[in-house]
Parts: sequence; C-alpha cells; structure tokens
Amino acid sequence: MKLAAIDIGSNAVRCQISSVLNQNGNVIFKRIEYIRYAIRFGEDVFSNGFISEYKIQKFIKLLHAFQLLLDVHDVDHYMVCATSAMRTSENAPEILDRVHQAIGMNIQVIDGVAEADLINKVIVNFLDERNYLHIDVGGGSTEFNIYVNREKMASQSFEQGSIRHMHGVDSQELWNSMRVWIEENAKKYHLTRAIGTGGNINKIFDMSGKAVGKPIFRKQIEEITQGIAAMTMEQRITELLLNPDRADVILPAAEIYLSAMKWAKLESMLVPAVGLKDGMIHALYEQHHQERFVISQISR
Repeated sequence: MKLAAIDIGSNAVRCQISSVLNQNGNVIFKRIEYIRYAIRFGEDVFSNGFISEYKIQKFIKLLHAFQLLLDVHDVDHYMVCATSAMRTSENAPEILDRVHQAIGMNIQVIDGVAEADLINKVIVNFLDERNYLHIDVGGGSTEFNIYVNREKMASQSFEQGSIRHMHGVDSQELWNSMRVWIEENAKKYHLTRAIGTGGNINKIFDMSGKAVGKPIFRKQIEEITQGIAAMTMEQRITELLLNPDRADVILPAAEIYLSAMKWAKLESMLVPAVGLKDGMIHALYEQHHQERFVISQISR
C-alpha cells in the first residue's frame, strides 16, 4: 500500500508519499518521495488578506504536478490539508473551487485543533515518561500540546508563526496570551522537556550536529541562532546553504521556540523530524485499516 499527504502551509506546500510495510504485526511507513515548494501564501494573506492571482495559478499547476506524481506511484489513498494562511485568506473558497474544477482535487482546510490532533498521531511515538511541552511552529500558526505519560492533557493553537512574526503582523497581546498559557500549564503539569516540530527547528537541529534521537539544549539553540543572526542573508544562503525561504524565517521561528522554552523553564528539546504530513499519513492508515495496529517506525 502507498499513502500520500499534501500539506499546504503558510510558507510551503509539501507532498510526501510513503509505502506501508508490515513486519510481524508492526507497521512501518517508509518515505519514498518528498517534494517541498515554497509557495509563501502567508506573505500575501498576512499582508493583504487574500492570495494573489499569480500564486493561485502557480498553486493549481503545482497540485496538478503532485496529482501526476501520485498517479505514477500508484498511490492508494491520499489526503490534502491546508492550514493557517488558507483558513485566513478571504478568497479561500474561490481557490478551493477552482482547484476542484481544474483537477478534481478536494482540499480540507483544517483548524488549529485538527492540525494538533494530526501531529499528535506521530509525536506520541517519540515520548517517554517525562512531561513534555510540544511546540510546533509553522508559517502562520503555532500549536502547543502538553503530554503526561504519553497522554495529551492540554492543547492550544495561536495564530502566530514565523511569517506572521517576520512581517510584524503579530501583537504583544498575542505574545502575552502565549506566555500565560505556557506558564500556567508548565506549573500545573510539572513539565520537564520540550519536543519541537517544524522545518526551522529541524534545520537548527541539523546544524547542531547532534545525533538523531538525542536532545538539543536551549543554550545550543541560542548559540546557533546568534551565529545565524550575525550573518547577512547572502551568507546564510551561500555559507550555511539555507534555502532563501528558510534563511529569512529561521530566526523569527527560533524566537518562538526559545520563548516557549524559557516560559516553561525547559532546558532541553527533542527534535524527531516529523510533522503534519506524517500525521496525515497515519490518519489515512487508520481510516483504511481500523483494526488494532502498532506504529513502530518512520523510515527516511
């Protein structure tokens, strides 16, 4: 069986195709194709309130390309989800209709709660007996989840993300709301470690040279971001080999991660390199295989 997820974010659109393997009753999702394209809907929406015609046309072409890729791979089931920028855009209904008319693809615009629930499907596989604050920073929103004994105890989504923060369309009131929520829950649930998801924290973790599965410390994140901040945009691209759409948002995203860790008084973070697209594939598997199963591994 092959499953696919198309994640339409505020910064980029991602398409992942995974094959489903069964090893003695344990399910393994093996990634066989992954494409990321920086569409940057958030730049339009968070500044003007709607997505431009230029990007709509490019978006339809991109989805058509993904559709052909799914056909070539003989994908059995797929899911298409859009998050913060699309749910904020004034012309989202028109875009969804045009996509359906052009290529017959249906897009689910999900809220922050649904987004967090999908990510939860993969995050629980990386938790232990510690009490965790999960921080997921996207381009347009940030999701926080509290886990105790691998069970989610609290969850909150904020319309705050790397692109919103970079363009200054967030507010002090929003930052205060995030701080209050984290401080209250950190005290209530005695949090001891963070777990981070999102492309920017994945890149920071890669730059740290830490071994996969080992935690990165807050001090290390601060040191790496200070080094990036000292560089020009050109240096970030040519010396650190960051994509242009990563080079400008990595610091605004890092500020959200670091602020959340400080508010919760956490010194370390796990970075499992999974996200919404992985949760979508889990959800697809559950939908089409409702019998009891154990997810044992996500293979890269």
